[in-house]
Amino acid sequence: MDECQSAIPAHDGDLHVVAAAHHIVKALGTTKNLSDDLRKILIDLDAHLSLITSNIDSKGGKGFVEVEERLKRVERKIVIWESDRIMIWDSGPKEASDYLEAVDEVQTLIDSLRGLSMNENQKQKELLHRASSLLQMAMSRLEEELIHMLVKHKQQSEPTYIPSPSSQRNVVYNESVVSLDNESAKEASSKNSCSDECGEYIVDLVPEHVIPDIKSIAKVMFASDYGQEFCEAFIGVRKEALEQHFDILENGKLSIEDLLKMEWCSLSTEMNKWTWSMKIIFGVYLMSEKRLCDQVLGEFGSVNSFCFLEIAKTTILCLLNFGEAIAMGPQEPEKLLRLLDMYETLADLVIDIDALFSEDGGSFVRLEFHKLLEGLADSVKAAFNAFGVAVSSNGSLYPFPGGGVHPLSKYVMNYISMFPEYCSTLNLLLEDQHSDVASLVSEPQCGPTASLSTSCPMACHLRSITSSLESNLHKKSKLYKDEALQHIFLMNNLHYMVQKVKGSELRPFFGDEWIRKHNAKFQQHEMNYERVTWSSVVLLLKDDNPGSSSLSKSAFKEKCKGFSIAFEEVYKNQTSWCIPDPQLREDLRISTSLKVVHAYRTFLGRNPAHVDDKCIKHTVEDVEKLLFDLFEGSPRSLRNSRRMMKT
Repeated sequence: MDECQSAIPAHDGDLHVVAAAHHIVKALGTTKNLSDDLRKILIDLDAHLSLITSNIDSKGGKGFVEVEERLKRVERKIVIWESDRIMIWDSGPKEASDYLEAVDEVQTLIDSLRGLSMNENQKQKELLHRASSLLQMAMSRLEEELIHMLVKHKQQSEPTYIPSPSSQRNVVYNESVVSLDNESAKEASSKNSCSDECGEYIVDLVPEHVIPDIKSIAKVMFASDYGQEFCEAFIGVRKEALEQHFDILENGKLSIEDLLKMEWCSLSTEMNKWTWSMKIIFGVYLMSEKRLCDQVLGEFGSVNSFCFLEIAKTTILCLLNFGEAIAMGPQEPEKLLRLLDMYETLADLVIDIDALFSEDGGSFVRLEFHKLLEGLADSVKAAFNAFGVAVSSNGSLYPFPGGGVHPLSKYVMNYISMFPEYCSTLNLLLEDQHSDVASLVSEPQCGPTASLSTSCPMACHLRSITSSLESNLHKKSKLYKDEALQHIFLMNNLHYMVQKVKGSELRPFFGDEWIRKHNAKFQQHEMNYERVTWSSVVLLLKDDNPGSSSLSKSAFKEKCKGFSIAFEEVYKNQTSWCIPDPQLREDLRISTSLKVVHAYRTFLGRNPAHVDDKCIKHTVEDVEKLLFDLFEGSPRSLRNSRRMMKT
């Protein structure tokens, strides 16, 4: 501008040169297909030449006539929109382009007027004041247009690409019920079946065709030193939009005190929401928000990262605060799966977080999330250890009714059946405890010849937990006064453990040798049951005089009576006992029937002369049928059983 002032012509010949140059510039300005930048240069040059002419004229007493005329023209273009509240960009591209050109013209006039020495020229000061006021009016209107544009074109608040959270896996141990049965365990095994859908999924938070309009407003406002006002408006709208998306995910703004007082079922739901919110907010919204900021503000340097951080900060702090509260809270066993979900989600997102906030201004975000990742890792290890302690220390004052599968067995086996999905994470986090646990597990799978699956840290920890469960079950079996029921209880629970391992992804981590050993264990309890229960009953049918052909009628009658009493006592007790597994129940009934029915049939066959209704209470067929009433878990009586069966 100083160069223009110093180059003011002093002679008429020079003035003609300026006029010719002015004419050429105007002619060039009418050329079609000029770039925006070149057109802006010509407009600026035209303004400078006008001012040179005006300044020359002012020396001759004509004043800033042309400058004032130009100011009046753009003033009319800008002020007219103040009385018409229709939004400029809604009126069409020509209206928007004309308005921006008018604003450019005002800014050019201001720059030129400021570049000239005032020299106490009152007219020049007046024109500068009018132009500055007009620019301020235009900037205020552009700010309104920007807000309107961002609000009008923002994405709908509930995009279809948000996957639903997985089934609620609330695994809670209770003496009477275990919340995670076989079916829900199957559902829970699809823990992250939708997680890939919400990976890095960038969407248009503002339609693509609107971006050039927003950029055009940004360029004009920044060029006019109103960049701060642009940023405040842009941040305000986009921040509100992000918080609306966050609210859709139903994340409550909970304090640490709220979380500590919360019941587990509610807390589990909140942890699940946090996991999915992290995936959606960072994997979708913030990635998309960063792209929008890059598109609009990419050419304005550090302003871009500043605006993005301001937009995201409130939501990020809310997510961080929740995660930190969970990591600092008590780590009960039931939290383990949720903590693993939280840890894995954050571990998957850390690279993206580091990239999103790579500038110095976002360093605190990177630091806090890395600290949270470490905190969640410690929480997972603490909860895993608490789980093992809970299994070994769980006590009971009373025997579990019927000798069926204890809730503790269901709780432990259903819980650990989901651990293979977290194999990589658990192997990583449990590595430092691996050697200590491996030395406590006696199975050969932890030795030097073990396979990769059976010798990994998680596998040895799993076998350590089931070993603790077995020890606990043996203690619980001692609560039964009946030795036979002790064996039924252990048989049921060991068989259940084996079936859970064989029928799930646990099998590679336990190995076939473990399965063979535990098959042998429950089969041994099955044989012990038969020995304890039926050996004494069958012994009543033994012939006291093997050399004789048959018993006397009185001896025969006495043995039949003794057998019937013993059999009925077993029947009365053991119909109330429970073997939940149908195949195991059927196998034990058949095995028992073969032993007892065979002995009873042989006994009656040796004494055919005494077999009549007065001597025997139960036929062979009766005994065979009655044995198949055992282990149903509902007590029955055998009074008048033959008459009842016949009717």
